[in-house]
Amino acid sequence: MAAAASVRDIRLDLFRGLALWFIFLDHIPTNIVSWLTVRNYGFSDATEIFVYISGYTAVIAYSRMMARDGWTRAAARIYRRVWQLYVAHILLFVAFSAQVAWVSIARDTPALIEEMQMLGFGENPYRAILEAALLKFRPVNLDVLPLYIVLLAAFPLVLPAVVRWPLMVVAASIALYVVTSHYNWNLPAYPENKVWFFNPMAWQVVFHVGAACAVLGPQLAWLDRFRWPLTGLAVAFLLFAAFIALSWHYNPLARLVPTWISRQLYPIDKTNLDVLRLLHFLALAWLVRLLVPIDAPFLKWKVWQPLRRCGEASLLIFCIGTFLALSGQVIVGQHEDSILSQIVVSIAGIAIMSFAAYVAAWFKSGETAGASRASKAAR
Repeated sequence: MAAAASVRDIRLDLFRGLALWFIFLDHIPTNIVSWLTVRNYGFSDATEIFVYISGYTAVIAYSRMMARDGWTRAAARIYRRVWQLYVAHILLFVAFSAQVAWVSIARDTPALIEEMQMLGFGENPYRAILEAALLKFRPVNLDVLPLYIVLLAAFPLVLPAVVRWPLMVVAASIALYVVTSHYNWNLPAYPENKVWFFNPMAWQVVFHVGAACAVLGPQLAWLDRFRWPLTGLAVAFLLFAAFIALSWHYNPLARLVPTWISRQLYPIDKTNLDVLRLLHFLALAWLVRLLVPIDAPFLKWKVWQPLRRCGEASLLIFCIGTFLALSGQVIVGQHEDSILSQIVVSIAGIAIMSFAAYVAAWFKSGETAGASRASKAAR
């Protein structure tokens, strides 16, 4: 079974860390450094990378446990992780809300509360707290963790099936995605008449494709028989997507886009994972698979270590990055959106995230060494 392979795929930590850096940079408005992220050159962004890798790593971790200890133990471990994610989200919600309130009061900028979509607190604070506990009330930038919580909470039911019949799971996932898009299904949010920004019934397709790829592993090599046609299609689509995305920023390019193409493309819905976003991500994933094989020597270069460390401590780094993004937005605003402030804030934020990841790795290594010594002493 591919998911139980003993060789650690360090690409997962590296690209998850890269996705976390991209999410941080993209969450700072008018940030010139965000031009280094994938968001400005196509239809998808770092969210697809994060969700795909989450599904991939979930199968690797919990399929081994299910094979060794049974489904019940694996399900229990999954729900323990769900609880950890939920607690982290609630703590992040409290810290983020306090940060927004403090900045709004200290800087006399009440519009920030509305910008962060936190007016529900002022209208009915007790109801807002209840809805936050139910994951229905979320300020801006706090939507990814609730999505992951819901997907992982349903994963114990999917795990036995994806291990045995990965292609059938993908087919069922695509069917749910199509039906969701057709009928515009979504989960309710707060305040009233709002829905989840990341619709779990649509975004689950990225998560489950990642899970299926982890199981299929080397079996995906049969696609190499069509390597050149698939690569040609992927490159052509990525170039087309880059042209369209750049046209959103440059009027001369926008004028070159025929009206009939615009009518077919727009709107490119992020909430329900527009099919163009999904195809764009799959095209990127195909090229990454070809250009970055699992045994590529450059993956072990020390220059990539901060990325890998951030990927290893993904929950911690996501929370820190979300908190820092708002701080960066405030600092950049104080300096009238100067390019220098955007660059300094971006570099400082990535440095803080990397430092936190190294500290987390240091603590983890100490705990592992202590457990090993205790095990030897007990023998």
